[in-house]
Amino acid sequence: MDLIQLLIIGLLALSIVVAGTIFLARRRALPPAAKRSLPAEPTAPAEDRPTTQPADSDEKSPASSGPSTPTLDRPEAPASRMARLRRRLAGSNNPLARGLLSILSADRLDADTWDDFEATLITSDLGVGPTQELTAALRRELSIDGVGDSVKAKQVLRRELLSLVNPNLDRSLKLRGASGLPAVVLVVGVNGTGKTTTIGKLARVMVAENQSVVLGAADTFRAAAADQLQTWGDRVGVPTVRGPEAGDPAAVAYQAVQRGIDDGADVVVVDTAGRLHTKTGLMDELGKIKRVIEKLAPVTEVLLLIDATTGQNGLIQARVFAEVVQITGIVLSKLDGSAKGGIVVQVQRELGVPVKLIGLGEGVDDLVPFEAEAFVDALLSE
Repeated sequence: MDLIQLLIIGLLALSIVVAGTIFLARRRALPPAAKRSLPAEPTAPAEDRPTTQPADSDEKSPASSGPSTPTLDRPEAPASRMARLRRRLAGSNNPLARGLLSILSADRLDADTWDDFEATLITSDLGVGPTQELTAALRRELSIDGVGDSVKAKQVLRRELLSLVNPNLDRSLKLRGASGLPAVVLVVGVNGTGKTTTIGKLARVMVAENQSVVLGAADTFRAAAADQLQTWGDRVGVPTVRGPEAGDPAAVAYQAVQRGIDDGADVVVVDTAGRLHTKTGLMDELGKIKRVIEKLAPVTEVLLLIDATTGQNGLIQARVFAEVVQITGIVLSKLDGSAKGGIVVQVQRELGVPVKLIGLGEGVDDLVPFEAEAFVDALLSE
């Protein structure tokens, strides 16, 4: 074997060694062989796939992983709300109702009977003047036939009482602004009478009547007032404009009306502070709020809230507010079994403005427009 053959054999051997080394190195670098899996089942069409997850599943669907849309309350319709609240008023056993019905059940109408009748009505917050008017009218009408004919006697009592309540007063809320501007409702009253809660209920009444509303939390001196008002607004999807605690109430009221204009809202309802430390301070504050608001839009309603259970104290408060702002209507809260009822007549006489809304309980929809005939009929229901 010559030298050339030896070289060829050596090169071949070297090639075999190198090739084997490379092969082994690559084999070690590969991952272990995966087990052979069974063929997957065919995927179901989209419409056949289950849309709900098992009850014990911890996984969230894509729809639930994002922010949830808050569920809004649906306020009770005005018609059903009014029917329900009339029944509640009719079932209340207040002193005014008892006093009115007592004259119908009297055996005879002597001087003592009329004296007792007058005393009962006066203590029911009807007032001395209205009580004397009603008593004189009834004595005149019933002097001949008495109460022997209970149906006729009740008709006479209804007619005279309705005359005192005055069904001819305009009790409509002015909720239409001028020249495309929102109506502006300013709500005033002493803190503790349920003013903020009543405003929240008023917003529900308006939403139930398909009106868009903006709330203004201008009672900046009571820490919880703005939070409370915003909670009421959030329930029915109504925005609340608020400012810093102890901030300028007029500035908040201005911003609320501006928001109402920008949003094209139908109504802006502004809450105000009810502090009665000094009449001068109250006058300055409420006067400023009204002036600032009217740079943007006229104030269409100034509603005074009175707690119907406070009697004479409520009338004193009403006089103070009437001297401060030009009140256009009265809202009586808590006019249920705990109230005496006669305040409806007396407060209208005192202020010369009508009762426009009444609250008859703690429910969120327990606020309705006041109707003189429904009120009288409820009082005379046995």
